[in-house]
Amino acid sequence: MTAAVAATPEHAAMVKPPGTREFTLRSVIVAIVVAAVIGGSYPYVVLKLGFGPNISVVSAFFGYLALGIAFRNFHRWENNIVQTAGTSAGQTAFLCTMMAAFDLLRQDPATGFTFELKPYQAFLWLTCSGVLGVLLSVPMRRHFVVDEKLTFADGVAAGETLIVLDSHGKESRGAARSLGIGAVLSGLLMIVREDARMLKAAWYRIPEMLPIGGLGAKMNVGLSWSLLSIGSGLIVGVRITTSMLMGMIAAWVVAPPALLQLDWVHHMVRREMLLWIMWPAVGVLVAGGLTSLVLRWNVLVKSFRGLGSASIESGDFPMSWVIWGSIGASVALALLQKFSLGMGLGLTFVAIVLSVPLMLVGIRVLGETNWGPISALTNMMQGIFGALAPGNMLANLTASGVTGSIASQSEGLMQDYKTGHMIGSTPRYLTYSQLIACPVGAAAVALIYPLLRNTYGIGGDHGLQSPISQRFAGLARILSEGVQALPTGALQALLVGVAVGVVLTFLESNPKLRKWTPSPTGLGIGMLVPGSAVCAMFVGAILGELWRMAKSRNYEQHAIPLASGLIAGEAIIATLIPIAVALKIVHLQD
Repeated sequence: MTAAVAATPEHAAMVKPPGTREFTLRSVIVAIVVAAVIGGSYPYVVLKLGFGPNISVVSAFFGYLALGIAFRNFHRWENNIVQTAGTSAGQTAFLCTMMAAFDLLRQDPATGFTFELKPYQAFLWLTCSGVLGVLLSVPMRRHFVVDEKLTFADGVAAGETLIVLDSHGKESRGAARSLGIGAVLSGLLMIVREDARMLKAAWYRIPEMLPIGGLGAKMNVGLSWSLLSIGSGLIVGVRITTSMLMGMIAAWVVAPPALLQLDWVHHMVRREMLLWIMWPAVGVLVAGGLTSLVLRWNVLVKSFRGLGSASIESGDFPMSWVIWGSIGASVALALLQKFSLGMGLGLTFVAIVLSVPLMLVGIRVLGETNWGPISALTNMMQGIFGALAPGNMLANLTASGVTGSIASQSEGLMQDYKTGHMIGSTPRYLTYSQLIACPVGAAAVALIYPLLRNTYGIGGDHGLQSPISQRFAGLARILSEGVQALPTGALQALLVGVAVGVVLTFLESNPKLRKWTPSPTGLGIGMLVPGSAVCAMFVGAILGELWRMAKSRNYEQHAIPLASGLIAGEAIIATLIPIAVALKIVHLQD
């Protein structure tokens, strides 16, 4: 099994046998169960780590265990239904960061913010916006997955995992061995590195990263002890990770001293620096993504025309269902936000419309870099609503929550489409699975989040820190006074970022220049994610390139399975430990 084969759905090992049933009763039941488990456990991981590890591979393993215990004749296409549902629930659960932002503002008496998001409100809000996100992204499958063939590294890892778990023969056993070794090593390191602080075994703790100098320690620049990041870099490749490294150096090595000297940022604190740096980064991402879509307008038109004539039997989700479903979900969301969250109908309509281009940017960024810029896009919407509804922190968070939910579900679905494209799944069934899992994940996070908040606390010295939520709440405070409250020079930096994104996108559209042109999405995302993760991804990409140059055949057989295992191991442990804590199998350190 080679990496090239893994990306080619026509290969015999990945062609679905005639008569194979995918969307079966057992696959749907297991999908709902896995979605509930993922939706309930994922919030703890996100609030603790500050990001969400890949949940697609974890869902595939859960599906393999659940289906394998009860049935011996299940196959990868049924398991793909399960992993798709788990991904959808995980993407919904990621929005616990927005729920935590509500609580952080409410905890600060100086804000005057008193709104409390009730569980039933959270369930309805996340369900409506999540379903809308799934439906809006359906027409983009052909463009991003089939025509552009974007990487979607986590989708590739999930597809490779499904194949390995359902394969036989010498090559599959070798791939399974590589995947297993990677998973075990990554999982063990995750326990030692991160979750040891939760267990009563502090004697084997190691630092979270190896910092580079004093500035690196303050700005999170160094080498993360994360095999998940190494595996992601192995899949993403040298060009994108090099671009990410360039963005990280510009944002977290060059910029902080300059911003401090100019007095545009007053303290050498990463969170404060991030409130300035996010603006040029988002400018690069948005401009690069939208420019790329404009340059490929003919492909987009072709994609929409193809979907418009697609029938149910074609395997695509019907365009008429997309249109009417999107209208229905939009109306439901607008009414909910009007009567339950106090947001005007016009503002909800604006939030939905503006979320569409940001959703497209998010899909492209995830496809190229394997890092979903959900928090960056929601921050962008916060900035827009700082101008549209100055002083209204509830509208600011609600609108950005709509963007976050739409972007989150669209990225998850496109990643699932990539997995399905690898193994020959029917896109329509994958869409069904996502739609079913949306309310399941919303119910799980609506019920579990208050328990986490009441048990561990949000923010403070000892609670779940949720860096993403801290940024949401901090930006809402700044914008409550209007656009004039933005950090000094932030708008100018945004315009510079836009110009850089446009220029780089035009240059990389030329096949002769593409190899030597930094990726605008890689550059922008490298400015936003922790520098330690960027460095680890770059190391993974370099190791993979050296491996390919030294032993290309061995690389083709084992690189993707090994990388998938490195991603899966950390993600599985990161998900299982909170469940074990909730079940009192392990205990928090006093």
